[in-house]
Amino acid sequence: MSTGIGNLNARNMPVRIDGSRDWSNSIADCFADCNTCLTACCCPCIVYAQNKSRFESLDRNAYPHPYAGDSLGLDCVLYCLLSPLLCSGTGLQSCVRGDIRRRYGITGDGCSDCTTSLCCMACALTQESMELELEERSFSAPQSSLL
Repeated sequence: MSTGIGNLNARNMPVRIDGSRDWSNSIADCFADCNTCLTACCCPCIVYAQNKSRFESLDRNAYPHPYAGDSLGLDCVLYCLLSPLLCSGTGLQSCVRGDIRRRYGITGDGCSDCTTSLCCMACALTQESMELELEERSFSAPQSSLL
């Protein structure tokens, strides 16, 4: 098993002078992954927990999560318990969104993370999942050789 960093810009999105880029998929592209989008609509805590564990695996281990993310665990329960309290689930989600955005050099800030998570929770969770998936897939992509 090789480790390292996967492709952080798998779709070769244009990079600005400051090194930032846009998301690989727009917020409206959430319907391209219907399963994740539907799960995020019905049980956002599950997609949140999966995204968080997938991000942490890539960030800490430099390798994709072996089981495509932890669905049911402490993060899922915490999200469920905090969601009814002043939209605290949105706060948790926007923190993970910010971590994902910073990892990939995506344009934005904490305010945009919070606003997107609050106004379009399911689409935001799906967009984050799709961004993580691009890097995860790059680990299994054939590597070019310069021989």
